[in-house]
Amino acid sequence: MKAIVQRVKQARVEVEDKIVGQIDKGYLVLLGVEKGDTQQTADKLLAKILKLRINEDQDGKMNLNILDAQGSLLVVSQFTLCADSSRGNRPSFNGAPPALAKELYLYFSQQASQHLPVENGIFAAEMQVFLQNDGPVTFSLEVAPE
Repeated sequence: MKAIVQRVKQARVEVEDKIVGQIDKGYLVLLGVEKGDTQQTADKLLAKILKLRINEDQDGKMNLNILDAQGSLLVVSQFTLCADSSRGNRPSFNGAPPALAKELYLYFSQQASQHLPVENGIFAAEMQVFLQNDGPVTFSLEVAPE
């Protein structure tokens, strides 16, 4: 499972010109589900994101996690994160089958909502994502299935 985590001052996702998810301070999480991923993989990635100390403390040092900073998550499905671009100029898409990807995307968001406010995009929809990156601070995370 892969994620791009962007610390944001605000972010929103729109589908057909309607806002379907919106947060202020927190993380925009672009989430890619790969073949072989499980709920345990999602749990490991979520734990990593929740513990990631990329928010500034009172001294301006990146020392606080998202829970300490009292932020929110905007989780958007992003199957292109799982593309293989190692050969040629046209990526091949070999992520998880759509049914599994949707199940784990929803599971990830539901588990996250037990810890902090979570908003979502719409799985498999054509979405427009708007964000004000804070920093900019952006991390690429990956957790392999066991």
